[in-house]
Amino acid sequence: MSADPAADRVLRLEVSLESDDDLDVLEGALLAARASELSQARRRGARHAFGYGSESARETMSDEVDLAQRRWELLDRLLRAIRKASRSAE
Repeated sequence: MSADPAADRVLRLEVSLESDDDLDVLEGALLAARASELSQARRRGARHAFGYGSESARETMSDEVDLAQRRWELLDRLLRAIRKASRSAE
């Protein structure tokens, strides 16, 4: 258990799907979003590592890299949960 009570929260979602194709489309959209976040994190990380920009710009880049990485991790968790739920529903 984490020292931060908010870190142990669970979010439950219910999404209406009209067909099995909707699940594939949703998964594809989330995969695209996850790929975009990973690309953003790597691009910003490379710019930061190569020393582009002023000191304050590099601090902002570092924050943006952390945020993109966090969004990527959350999208990854969401995709895993959807895959697990869809397997158990079969």
